[in-house]
Amino acid sequence: MPIQRLNHAVLFVRDVSASVAFYQEALGFRVVMSGPGAAFLQASGSTNDHDLGLFELGPQAGPSPAGRSAVGLYHLAWEVDTLAELQRIAVKLSELDSLAGASDHSTTKALYAKDPDGLEFEVSWLVPLDLIDDETLAGRARTKPLDLAKELERYGAQTRGGVGVSIPT
Repeated sequence: MPIQRLNHAVLFVRDVSASVAFYQEALGFRVVMSGPGAAFLQASGSTNDHDLGLFELGPQAGPSPAGRSAVGLYHLAWEVDTLAELQRIAVKLSELDSLAGASDHSTTKALYAKDPDGLEFEVSWLVPLDLIDDETLAGRARTKPLDLAKELERYGAQTRGGVGVSIPT
């Protein structure tokens, strides 16, 4: 049987409490289990037991060299259901001074941000299959800056993303 989906990711962090507070405020995650130096969080729309595990290393932990001087995981990506939710998260990440960028990958509209330890993550909305045309597919050849206002006008704030792509029809 093939792999179905990613069930969870685990991050090493300097301060579990600070990371938990960030992921709760920024993305609406909730703690489903915790203990000394560890926490397990679930995204509000998830059916996974947990989506993110956090393990504390302490304040002496250095930054991750991944992508700069060593191989390693670049980022995790979470999907939202509407452009309205992507916009809400963009505002929240900006308020937290965490938003690092926003890209239009044609079939995917993406925000990039960093958590308190500088670990990058993505939040994205996927164009539903029935709205993907040849022009949209061709647009994947280059990444453009995300114009969220334009995309809201084009697709609508409440259009369910990912249908027929990441969400079966």
